[in-house]
Amino acid sequence: MLSYDELTSPERELWDAFPEGRRVDLRTGVPEDDRVDGGGQWGPGRTVRATVIVALLLGTNTARPGAVACLRLAGARISGHFNLAGAQVAHALWLEDCWVEEGVDLSGASTQSIAIVGSRVPGVEAGMIRIDGRLDLRRSRLESGSASPFHRRVTALSLINATVSGAVNLNGAEITAPEEWAVSAGGLVAEGGVYCADGFIAHGEVRLMGAQLPGGLHMRGALLERPGRRGVALALDNAVASTLDFSDGFTANGTVRLRGARISDNLTFEGAVLNGPPDGHGPSLTALLMQAVDFDFTLARQPSGTVDLRGAQVSYVHDSEQSWPDVVELEGFVYGSIKKVESGERREAVGRWDSVARRVAWIRRSPGYSPQPYEQLASWYRTIGHDDDARRVLLAKQRHRRCTLSLPTRTWGHLLDVTVGYGYRPWLAGVWLLALTLLGTLVFGAHSPTPVKQGEGAPFQPLVYTLDLLIPIGGLGQRTAWYWTDGSLQWLAYLLIALGWVLTTAVIAGVTRTVQRN
Repeated sequence: MLSYDELTSPERELWDAFPEGRRVDLRTGVPEDDRVDGGGQWGPGRTVRATVIVALLLGTNTARPGAVACLRLAGARISGHFNLAGAQVAHALWLEDCWVEEGVDLSGASTQSIAIVGSRVPGVEAGMIRIDGRLDLRRSRLESGSASPFHRRVTALSLINATVSGAVNLNGAEITAPEEWAVSAGGLVAEGGVYCADGFIAHGEVRLMGAQLPGGLHMRGALLERPGRRGVALALDNAVASTLDFSDGFTANGTVRLRGARISDNLTFEGAVLNGPPDGHGPSLTALLMQAVDFDFTLARQPSGTVDLRGAQVSYVHDSEQSWPDVVELEGFVYGSIKKVESGERREAVGRWDSVARRVAWIRRSPGYSPQPYEQLASWYRTIGHDDDARRVLLAKQRHRRCTLSLPTRTWGHLLDVTVGYGYRPWLAGVWLLALTLLGTLVFGAHSPTPVKQGEGAPFQPLVYTLDLLIPIGGLGQRTAWYWTDGSLQWLAYLLIALGWVLTTAVIAGVTRTVQRN
């Protein structure tokens, strides 16, 4: 039990100020002397033992009537082990520009608001904490260190299964744990959201798997570095959030992983840079089974690694020329609308703003063949009334599929493509029939055939004779009434009969396939 007589001068000042919530400021006012980086050199006049702070927060010096007790300390060197694990803390803690000698252990505690602003701390262990208020670590520097004499910390900030009724504010903070996890916050519940903007830097993986973030995750302009072997800069697997904001220069030197994440509103990467793992092996974005309403993927430049959207579902996709890398996984990706961003304008990605060929090339960036991305794109074109574009997409699907078939099937596919465009261009059959009709009429009209029976039948008509050869069903009476003594003309007649059957079969097969699939 601490006694007042054992306290140093700055500790007595803090002790006396605590019941009334007054701030104790030990800063000199000289910028060079007040730099937190040099806090380890601050002498006894600016040193407060962590045990004194713990004792006050646990109610050693009772509050005075009519005042709200609060620990407010600035510009201090805090020595010793800062241990509030499992404690019930009824008072708010506010530290500013402090140099903390050892890590802060708040695991399992139940506290009021905690603010450690602009300070240097060798790690914060706050797993299972319950904070009735906010957690404010703005502009602080957190580094992995030892949480206790018996435990070596590999996480600079631990918020595993923590519950915060307010916001978690990490704006401007720098968190370093290059070998492991800079932030480990799986299962975190932050009602007011998590803010990692205004120059936030993380050296090491940021893990928010399964986090519940009704107030969203805001990482505008943040820098995430992940030099480790796994290469994951940010993990949000199965997280639930109102919004995920990775815009305005957000940079991830490692994989951003959103597997199974559910975003009730906006997921934006506008102006972001996704560099992927430093070794160049691995995806820039993994968003398998992700769900969002608005997905803005208008990056500042092309991602260096792959983008995996398999099984993701969004209502709106916004993209631009810089959005997609050479490999994009799109199997199972479902969207309601695509909007193209050009010259600062966002419009439906059709017409002059985009082309079917460009969208098909986007799908072809996905390795292997899968029909779903083509069907999804065609469905969207039909929804907005562009049926011709939908047919072009489905034709491209058949051509892609053909590459996976055996040689005989590919040959038949080429024939269907040339003749009727797999049923999506039936007018091609008319072009072929017109060309063959013209050819037969000109060739047969320049020669005289021999009648099968002299003096019987209608006179020879080159046009009608050619049509009679090309039409496989029924007859016009010309084909059976005349024959050719010239072998080459007779072979031409046989060829026209064969081509007539081929065109008819192709038309029936193509149209049947189209009807069945649509």
